[in-house]
Amino acid sequence: MASRAGRRRHHDLVPLAALLSREMKNEKMEKPIVRYGYAAQSKKGEDYFLIKTDCQRVPGNNSSSFSVFAIFDGHNGNAAAIFTRENLLNHVLGALPRGLGPEEWLQALPRALVAGFVKTDKEFQRRGETSGTTATFVIVDRWTVTVACVGDSRCILDAQGGAVTNLTVDHRLEENIEERERVTASGGEVGRLSIVGGAEIGPLRCWPGGLCLSRSIGDMDVGEFIVPVPYVKQVKLSKAGGRLIIASDGIWDALSSEMTAKSCRGVPAELAAKQVVKEALRTRGLKDDTTCIVVDIIPPDNELPPPPPPPKKQNILRALFRKRSQSHDASKLSKKLSAINIVEELFEEGSAMLAERLGNDENSGQSTSGIFICAVCQVDLASSEGISVHAGSIFSTSSKPWQGPFLCADCRNKKDAMEGKRPSGVKVS
Repeated sequence: MASRAGRRRHHDLVPLAALLSREMKNEKMEKPIVRYGYAAQSKKGEDYFLIKTDCQRVPGNNSSSFSVFAIFDGHNGNAAAIFTRENLLNHVLGALPRGLGPEEWLQALPRALVAGFVKTDKEFQRRGETSGTTATFVIVDRWTVTVACVGDSRCILDAQGGAVTNLTVDHRLEENIEERERVTASGGEVGRLSIVGGAEIGPLRCWPGGLCLSRSIGDMDVGEFIVPVPYVKQVKLSKAGGRLIIASDGIWDALSSEMTAKSCRGVPAELAAKQVVKEALRTRGLKDDTTCIVVDIIPPDNELPPPPPPPKKQNILRALFRKRSQSHDASKLSKKLSAINIVEELFEEGSAMLAERLGNDENSGQSTSGIFICAVCQVDLASSEGISVHAGSIFSTSSKPWQGPFLCADCRNKKDAMEGKRPSGVKVS
């Protein structure tokens, strides 16, 4: 009996290779299909976009793939938009620690996005050019969507069930009271354009420069209180998937978020972007560069999802965002939320203060070799060179000098300028 039981137990064993193969198969089945389309109509030639669907967390590992979609709406020339399109992704990936697992990688993304945006702005300013750009940067990793933005190029989510949610915040001085208060507190002046006779016209602008936005990349002639620190939001979709619509203000000045989503429902992504641009031009005409990217995140067993039903009260409740549980039951909660078609909010932060966005960690900024690195530009620092991001002033030694993350002198100088702690308009070198 014992020998037969032993043989039976041995017969039930599964070879390791088979287990790994099964795990990879399950992983593949759980991974959504990503379909996309884009369309644009040019008026000034200052809109640029980025689509990259072959990125990998682990080089050479196809199972670690993720996609990037971004729109850059330039102003005062196209130099900043082109530079940002060519460099932002590399700067974000360069700010991510090596050797992270999938969940750790996603958790580290918001901070890396902040560092990448600020580094891109700093490097562009070194060129001495005065153009600027919005940036709406979207990373799709399986069912998780992470969005970072400065400016007014918006990203919306049209979830299955018909609920539309903004995943970005518009940094327009006219509409954002908190940003107006921050700019004035940092030394900027906010007002409308004055014409002969003292009359004021147009939207609220920041002076000097007359920019309508409070956050952008570039714009070194306007003042460094116009910051590149992005608003970041990270959500996890249900297994029903959803549609992302990313567009420049040529769309949003013509259509509301709800109208935009409604205009292309039931249409494949490849055609939906063209439909959105067509509807915006029909409504307002071609008054600005108009660019749109539509991304469909589709369940693997439903490659061509049916059009979602019209919004109903009970469906709207399904799209309410839920804060992620911090307990050990977080994964179970995620599965329950996914099963009932609720979008789970994982992260949201919009502060313009770099110290708040880079965190508070005594070990942060130290590499495995013991060398400290700047949390923004990733340059190596000697232990005596790093300046804590939490220090009160570049000249102050009263704060805890050992508490990371750390900044190099240049990045610390830029941080002080963004917060109004030194005169703006000083060229960052």
